[in-house]
Amino acid sequence: MPSFSLAALTALELAPPELIDVAAVCGYDHVGLRLLPAMPGGVAYPLMEDDAALRETIARLAATGVTVADLEVVAIRPETEIAAFSPFFEAGARLRARHVLVAAYDPDLGRFADRFAGFCEAAAPYGLTADLEFMPWTSVPDLETARRIVEQVAQANAGVLVDALHFDRSQSSVGDIAAIPAGKLHYWQLCDAPAERPATSEEMMHAARNERMFPGEGGLDLVSLARAMPPDIAVSIEVPTATLARTVGAEARARRALEGARSVVAAAR
Repeated sequence: MPSFSLAALTALELAPPELIDVAAVCGYDHVGLRLLPAMPGGVAYPLMEDDAALRETIARLAATGVTVADLEVVAIRPETEIAAFSPFFEAGARLRARHVLVAAYDPDLGRFADRFAGFCEAAAPYGLTADLEFMPWTSVPDLETARRIVEQVAQANAGVLVDALHFDRSQSSVGDIAAIPAGKLHYWQLCDAPAERPATSEEMMHAARNERMFPGEGGLDLVSLARAMPPDIAVSIEVPTATLARTVGAEARARRALEGARSVVAAAR
């Protein structure tokens, strides 16, 4: 079995120390922490701005043995200044995080590639990879585009992040994964969803951010995807379930997500 990480979005109502406790109780190896919002006004826990909260989070990591797989979400837009991420990187180093999720919101892909290369260079001294997540509604909508940009920037710590939902909704293929250069897949995200794709980008975004399904409970071909991924990289389990969260606690949801993920990965072996 690979190692498993509890993604922040699975239980975004929990601050980092509480998320770490839930991960430990359920048997996860890692957590993902959301230090920056996915969209303006979105939920995030900016530990780089709160030293007491950062120290408490580090203490919970030490007490539980859980480690930080990734930090979220760096959204690179036309106005983004790479120098502004220094406190974010410093917090990541203190947390001993390994990866950073990067999303593209700049329609000028040449400019984005330049900024992404600069971000990779800035993250490298802190021991962080920069993993470009393709999403159908962003400027990098599919796996092929993400692969091309990562190859173009030619940074050792640049990677492609495959999310099972976006992989399906962008109609990327398992063959596309085989074309990714060795060492450019650092971790991947697992969830499930109905087989029928949403009709609009707005519906797609809402489902991705609020209403996914636990691995093995939907209609995605997760076994084929898991079989195509490197077996030795972490699996981040990202299953936001806003409706269910009104009545089911974070620990129960996290446990169900992990059980489903383990079953999918086992079936792929």
